[in-house]
Amino acid sequence: MTSKSRCVPGNRQASVYGSFAGDFKSDRLIDLCEPGEGVQTGPFGSQLHQEDYVSAGIPIITVEHLGENRILHSNLPGVSDADRARLSRYALRRGDIVFSRVGSVDRRALVWEDEDGWLFSGRCLRIRPNQSRIDSRYLSYFFGLPGFKEHIRAIAVGATMPSLNTQLLSNVPIYYPPLSEQHAVAHILGTLDDKIELNRRMNETLEERARALFKSWFIDFDPVYAKAEGCDPGLPADIAALFPDSFENSELGEIPKGWTARKVGELLELVYGKALKESDRRSGTVAVYGSNGQIGWHDEKLETGPGIIVGRKGNPGIVTWAPRAFYAIDTTFYVVPKPSCPSLYFLFFALQDIDLPSMGADSAVPGLNRNLAYLSAVSLPPLAVLKRFDQSVGVLFDRMNQTQCESRTLTALRDTLLPRLLSGELRVDVAGQLVEVNL
Repeated sequence: MTSKSRCVPGNRQASVYGSFAGDFKSDRLIDLCEPGEGVQTGPFGSQLHQEDYVSAGIPIITVEHLGENRILHSNLPGVSDADRARLSRYALRRGDIVFSRVGSVDRRALVWEDEDGWLFSGRCLRIRPNQSRIDSRYLSYFFGLPGFKEHIRAIAVGATMPSLNTQLLSNVPIYYPPLSEQHAVAHILGTLDDKIELNRRMNETLEERARALFKSWFIDFDPVYAKAEGCDPGLPADIAALFPDSFENSELGEIPKGWTARKVGELLELVYGKALKESDRRSGTVAVYGSNGQIGWHDEKLETGPGIIVGRKGNPGIVTWAPRAFYAIDTTFYVVPKPSCPSLYFLFFALQDIDLPSMGADSAVPGLNRNLAYLSAVSLPPLAVLKRFDQSVGVLFDRMNQTQCESRTLTALRDTLLPRLLSGELRVDVAGQLVEVNL
């Protein structure tokens, strides 16, 4: 890792993205890519139809799966092995970068080893850097420069639906230092991103543990079956005593004795979110949620957390946990519990267990029909059981919240360092020391 500055005060060069170190080189993106494979559009609609998707197959990513420089692995469609072979020219390799071609044209994600061999859809563009000239990770961070993102939105064509094409993206200028310094910059920013990703995976594990307990108690009724068979349910005595040892009939079939089958509409209200354009958001500490999860920050809350966000338009039925104060935009609902079920944790997992995405309204844009959702029935336990469930999973959710807070601090540091490192304003060794202090 070099300790030399790439620039000195006054030795700067201007660009459409802002200023860069005077000795940074500049080339068109296409000239920094693999010859003949540089920038490519995904398969046309005639090559791959919606009905070609399968639930278990080779994943194909689209715009919705482009996270913050990482590919999101949830709700991935797939294609058959035959379609994968037919569409082999659209297979991804580690080090590729996938861009959104339509809509949010400034979204991009780096391809990692886990995604090697996956496909990308026609709504995306794939960039294949020449690793002997440009570090893929460095380039992916360059695409995260605020000035670059603003520029790419400005050159996108189409008033109602912005879009990019291979020519537009191929010709954007890229500014870069020598390869050794690119590696160093990528290492610093990547160290932060790796820790953020590790925290995200840790939280996934914690949430899965909570979900497993929900399934055991409220879907599979494991403690009740164990007691009915005269077996030890494997729970502390005070918790085991809360579960009955027999079942009774209900509209849901057999449920634990003393429990009730209740409509979702009796347990909660799905309240419409409120419009908040990206251009109207102000820097703050309130998480903003869209139909597929968190999409940004704002300085004003819509509701005090914790809460539950449910996708209404675009990605209907996606259920997201909001650990703190939040702002749910108008493509979502948020949950207001009713007195009959005060446990947000129970409602969170119960909503995930219901097939909400299938309850779409008849519309050109897929949307969740909340009246259909209200008609779904769940097995509701007594309040004493809900209280113990909250105590058990609340510890896990508290740890998740702490980890998210740490990740937010790391994200803020990364976003502060990124433009200064990518422009050559900040020395690599100074940035490395800042990262070490915060890890």
